[in-house]
Amino acid sequence: AMSLLLRTTPAIRSVTRAQHSRLLHVENTVYNNMPFQYRNKRAFAFKVVAYLGLGFSIPFVAANYQLQVSP
Repeated sequence: AMSLLLRTTPAIRSVTRAQHSRLLHVENTVYNNMPFQYRNKRAFAFKVVAYLGLGFSIPFVAANYQLQVSP
């Protein structure tokens, strides 16, 4: 029994081949393994807490607003 891939045309087989090109290469060294800079740990911690806190509070703020607006 022949594989279905072997019975297909060469044009279709070339389309299904995985592309191994990368658009960006980053050296994984100290302080360079994340897509952002975090050399100042206090500033980074503040930004993370502010970002996550804002995202977490949005549903509660929206619910409170809806409760205040409703008759």
